[in-house]
Amino acid sequence: MTFQTAGHRPAEHELSISRLIDAPRNTVFRAWTEPALLVQWWGPHGMTTPECEMDLWVGGQFRTLMRAPDGSEYPTMGVFLEIDAPSRLVFTDAYLPGWIPSGKPFMTAHVTFEEQGNKTLYTARAMHWSEADRKAHEAMGFHDGWGQSLERLVALVTQGLPD
Repeated sequence: MTFQTAGHRPAEHELSISRLIDAPRNTVFRAWTEPALLVQWWGPHGMTTPECEMDLWVGGQFRTLMRAPDGSEYPTMGVFLEIDAPSRLVFTDAYLPGWIPSGKPFMTAHVTFEEQGNKTLYTARAMHWSEADRKAHEAMGFHDGWGQSLERLVALVTQGLPD
């Protein structure tokens, strides 16, 4: 389930997912950048995201905690590298806040929101440091997990967000 946007060639160690969402770009971007909204859709079906912290500036933290039905927890921490509201977000786990190297970088995410009339072409690209990391992410269920998160995002933004 890997897709390309027009003019986009996949990076060497990339996994990606795209979908045309029947919601305005500002709405989809807002669901991505407001922690109270992100926790409603982040993660595959059955997972919850009880914690999300977001400092929406370059170098600001992006931290989530996903919890599986069995109680297993999956924390993530990184920083924003680029914020071009409402069209693009780039974040990585290569650094912690304060530009402290994380020790074991895994990926950098590029999320784009392209206006298509009153709809949004959403693309999430996971750029990995190595082929081994890309394969590991794919084996962890990238397409299913990110696909299910995308389904949850679509459900949220197509029903209308609270003011």
